[in-house]
Amino acid sequence: MGRRSLGRRFGWLWAAFAVSSYGSGLGFGAFSVLAIMVLHVGPAEVSVLSAAGLAVGAVLAVPLGPWVEFRRKRPVMIAMDLIRFAALVSIPVAFALGWLTFVQLLVVSVLVAAAKIAFTSASGAYLKTLVPQEDLLVANARFESTTWSSVALGPPLGGAAIGLFGPVTTVLADAFSYLLSALGIRAIGGTEPHPERTEKSRLRPGDLLDGWRYILANPVLRRLFLNTMLVNGLIMATEPLLAVLMLGELGFEPWQYGLAFAVPCAGGFIGSRLARKFVTRFGQHRVMLVAGTLRACWLIGLFFIRPGLPGLVIVMVVELGLILCISVFNPVMVTYRLSSTETGRVARMTSAWSISSSATIATLTALWGLLATATSPRLALAAAGLLCLVTPVLLPRRDHTKQPQPVS
Repeated sequence: MGRRSLGRRFGWLWAAFAVSSYGSGLGFGAFSVLAIMVLHVGPAEVSVLSAAGLAVGAVLAVPLGPWVEFRRKRPVMIAMDLIRFAALVSIPVAFALGWLTFVQLLVVSVLVAAAKIAFTSASGAYLKTLVPQEDLLVANARFESTTWSSVALGPPLGGAAIGLFGPVTTVLADAFSYLLSALGIRAIGGTEPHPERTEKSRLRPGDLLDGWRYILANPVLRRLFLNTMLVNGLIMATEPLLAVLMLGELGFEPWQYGLAFAVPCAGGFIGSRLARKFVTRFGQHRVMLVAGTLRACWLIGLFFIRPGLPGLVIVMVVELGLILCISVFNPVMVTYRLSSTETGRVARMTSAWSISSSATIATLTALWGLLATATSPRLALAAAGLLCLVTPVLLPRRDHTKQPQPVS
């Protein structure tokens, strides 16, 4: 898969994706670090910063799906990269002038979240026109492997950079990664026709929900949508709980905590490279069903974490198995999602999917934080793991595809 060429234009798109992914990896958790180290805020404010950025950004992004649908996608992607660059670069400027505030961090997190959703909507639609359908899985698998390699390398390097050069270093690196991404997308070249708009396709208030209507009308997309929202939300909701448990009650060092998540990311690189081979041998639907079921079985293992080396091994094994299954499932699911959606609806569908994902993660993170406060982090982890075991019932059991709906 790695040797198969998808052309020069895809190469530039992949390079742009890679540089922004590694920038985001370096900047992972940077806002929380700034809030704690520079503004000296407490846990409640840090939680608000994490959840509110996703939630408010998702709300602001609701009209962006229909708006993106009827515009050329490459200029939208460049604009969203430049918006993220400008928003993020304002933080080190304010820090240098002594003007940095919690409100600014909150506003920037909202802008970045909304711009990310719009970028994702445009990039999915653009990829479908750039790459032949038979190569979509190869392309998505490459994006998936890049994502996991950036997750493995970015946060440890970012932590080292903060220690050596100060708390705004990784924010600055993240900002310039979006500038480089915009330049890479600009270098793709070629012509992109402007989407045709008829009187019926003009944006109306009811069109804001069109992406969700399209997903829910397709029986396979509907089940994948509900399954993915719940599984991803539960996984992300456990991250702060696990940090509290490992770094607090169990006494792990910060470097051990980072190592516990960095090493298993190798599973993401392996799984993404196996996805196409599995689909070729077993078929798309069976791979989604099996990988989607297996990825739900790992989270419960975090309940059994212990102090010392045995606990570290438990976390690594659980995360390795989880990431391996996710990295097989994700590119296959995304490829199915693109292939089964009418070209003129991809941006609206993807936008609705991304908005729902952000909102679900924010909601479940807040709910599980309350649950951990009322009980304990370990019991909250157990509840997330048990609920995750039920999620495979939402996966599509039949191998059928509904024909894409005509564009209205």
